[in-house]
This record gives sequence, structure tokens and C-alpha cells, in this order.
Amino acid sequence: MAKSQDSFNKKEKEKKRQKKNQEKQERREQRKADKLEGGTKSFEDMISYVDENGNLTSTPPDPSKRKEIKVEDIVLGASSRYVEEEETTRRGRVKFFNDEKGYGFIVDAETKESVFVHINNINGTIRENDRVTFEVEMGPKGANAVNVSLEK
Repeated sequence: MAKSQDSFNKKEKEKKRQKKNQEKQERREQRKADKLEGGTKSFEDMISYVDENGNLTSTPPDPSKRKEIKVEDIVLGASSRYVEEEETTRRGRVKFFNDEKGYGFIVDAETKESVFVHINNINGTIRENDRVTFEVEMGPKGANAVNVSLEK
């Protein structure tokens, strides 16, 4: 008699494949059985309510705690920011400035924050440790110093 052409590895792979298909079939039948037993929820079971604190609950809200809200009071979109008018001209010291690359940083004298400065926003020339006056504008990457000039 001739020896079987199937190797041990092929037989093992076939057994695993059949076992996987059997488990898949059992899961499918289990889902069908659950569905027939009433596994679907009624509409009332699926409803959720929001309480006065904004949390989801399964109980309806108490009508005595209901508040009337005027339509005019509802704000859609982002709230507007009220910027306080502050002193536009600031003073500071040049912490770092690279003439070759054309940028540097100024340390604000009051807030001690570092503000980026580009050579295009400088009136005249500045060097490290110079005292300067400047204005701050918000750029895409943060605060930028503009109208920078040497302190008189």
C-alpha cells in the first residue's frame, strides 16, 4: 500500500479549520436563539434620559425640577472672548537673537514670559541683552513680538 500524501502538518491545519468553522456555526445558532427568546429590547428599554446635572439615567426626570429656558438665552457656537484692554506696549530684554537666521526671543519684563521675534518685525537692529519695547500679537504658533525697537 502506498503512503498517504497528506503530511502531519496538513492534517493539523485541516483539523483547526474544521474546528473554527464549527465554532462559528455554534455562535451563529446562539445568536439566532437569543433573538427568538426576546433578546431584542423594547423601545422603552432603549430610552435614556438626561438629569439636571447632564448625566444619563434610565428614569424620567422629575417634572417639579423642570426649568424654563428662554430661546434667546441659548448660545450656538463658540462663546465670544472679551479681551481686556491692557497696555499695548511692553518692555523687555532680548534673551537670544540670531542675525544669520533672523529670529530670537524677548523676555517680557513684567510677566517673565519668552516671546518670539522675527527680523521682519524689528525697527532697527537689536542684539542680545538689549532693552526693547514691543507689542504682542498672537500668531499661529503663539505670541509674536511686533514693532520691536530699542528702549530710549
